[in-house]
Amino acid sequence: IKPGGFSAEALGVGAKVLREDGSEAAPGEVGELVVTQPPLGLTPAIWGDRERYLETYWSTYPGIWRHGDWVRRDPDGTWYILGRSDDTLNIAGKRIGPPEIEAALTGTGEVVDAAAIAAPDDIKGVAVVCICVAAPGVSPDATLVERLKDRVGEVVSKPFRPREIHFVEALPKTRTMKTMRRIVRAAFLGENPGDLSSISNPKTIQPIADLRKDKT
Repeated sequence: IKPGGFSAEALGVGAKVLREDGSEAAPGEVGELVVTQPPLGLTPAIWGDRERYLETYWSTYPGIWRHGDWVRRDPDGTWYILGRSDDTLNIAGKRIGPPEIEAALTGTGEVVDAAAIAAPDDIKGVAVVCICVAAPGVSPDATLVERLKDRVGEVVSKPFRPREIHFVEALPKTRTMKTMRRIVRAAFLGENPGDLSSISNPKTIQPIADLRKDKT
């Protein structure tokens, strides 16, 4: 057993890691988690919206159920779930799940929570922006920002070095304490955040929106 990983998929579901073209990913390669042998308990539809269910889970790979998460299976068989595939950052043609960038930041010990999002960029088209929560006693100054940017570039890769890093007191969370990157991105970019019914701490939205105002 490795930290953050699990050693086997559930029996009888035919879990695989697929590339965009539907071919099976090589060991260590990030891809979409799919189930090729749906279990009996798998829902056949969303109540009142069967078409959306089919579009979301069955249209990417015809006849195969797409889980909606990026995963990696190492050569030793260890699986890692890396985050929602609709959260994926595509920077200069390279894809990555936000958790990999966030882990590089929290791994420094100077950040206790982070959300990596994609923001429009005049040069790259899309750039990485990170909204972080500093560890107790850590001063979020310009020196720290540059140090964290360099750390991401070293641990992940240079194309994913954040363009910006900002600090807030807390990030939007669900009731199960999952970071709501969709809301982080919408607040930072001034977009409609959509459904807010699952957020447990709505007061965290405005400080992120204020970061945008501070730049103008």
